Amino acid sequence: MPETPEWSCLAARAQSLIDSGLAQGIYPGAVWMAGDADGPQAGGAVGVLDPLEDPTPMTSDTVFDIASLTKVTTLWPLIGLLWEEGRCELDSHVDELLPETKGRPLAQVTVRHLLTHTAGLPKRANLRALYGADPTAIWRGILNEPLHDVPGRRVAYCDRAALVLGLIAQRLLGDQLADAARKLVWAPLGMDDTRYGPLPSESRKRCAPTEYDETARQRVRGTVHDYSARLLGETAGNSGVFSTAADLARFLHHLLVAGRGAHSVVPPTWISLSLQVHTRDLEPAWGLVWMLDRRPDPAAQAFVHYGFTGTGIWVSRKRSRWAVLLTNKIYYSRSFAPLDEIRSVFSTFVFP
Repeated sequence: MPETPEWSCLAARAQSLIDSGLAQGIYPGAVWMAGDADGPQAGGAVGVLDPLEDPTPMTSDTVFDIASLTKVTTLWPLIGLLWEEGRCELDSHVDELLPETKGRPLAQVTVRHLLTHTAGLPKRANLRALYGADPTAIWRGILNEPLHDVPGRRVAYCDRAALVLGLIAQRLLGDQLADAARKLVWAPLGMDDTRYGPLPSESRKRCAPTEYDETARQRVRGTVHDYSARLLGETAGNSGVFSTAADLARFLHHLLVAGRGAHSVVPPTWISLSLQVHTRDLEPAWGLVWMLDRRPDPAAQAFVHYGFTGTGIWVSRKRSRWAVLLTNKIYYSRSFAPLDEIRSVFSTFVFP
């Protein structure tokens, strides 16, 4: 990676921070990268895949269950392509795109509401407990569930919004999310290690395991951690994708250079529209799928998205910088305060 005094200083500080998280037992390992429109400028890795069973060191090619980063790397660009073609307007109501919701609570929700977590949908819940294990019954329940709030009134992060958007994308594209994302986004960007699970054996060997599964009596590795996504065949709008720091770096770099001469995979106008606040004075402030990160210098206008397994990505078009921090924090526990502190400091290093 290129080195300048500024990036060398950032690299030293970031690596020390990531090392401290490992020493504190916040995660078994971590991989990070940061860069600008010229490409990766700094990065590093610490720890191992599995301290109990696989001491293989983590690298930029370690495969992670990126959890909710699925929303950004899969759902968001596909909706953007549909939006650019005029097939999915921000103010279109769900019943215009999914006719079976006509006359149902979801009919009053718009695509913009879904993209900004202001749809008033029920928060994360155990889908199996609510609707059973049959995917058809689960979808029927999701599409008919009463709203818990008036659309647009407040921000409430909700995986259901991504599930509904994923169904919309599949219907309009006439393809499964995994196939559409591979053909339209991942392959054109050279994201060869990015895919929905379950992983093939070769990729599984490089995969960082997540939580211990009491039923299977082993750690989840190469299979999506999110149980709701598992019920839906591991291919959903909210979760299910595996990727590497190197692949995510390619994705984020593209967001900065899209429209600068070369063919753009993600429409430049969609990127610009998404990386601005759409929730007015509501908190937390959201763009389209991306959340405004309040922790760095506000002038950086950095947007962020996190994954439940311990992953995170940042991008700032204003500062022309991006960053990736991948961990399998969930390996140890679901207590996220220590990792949140690491993320907070890390973002201030990248966007000073």
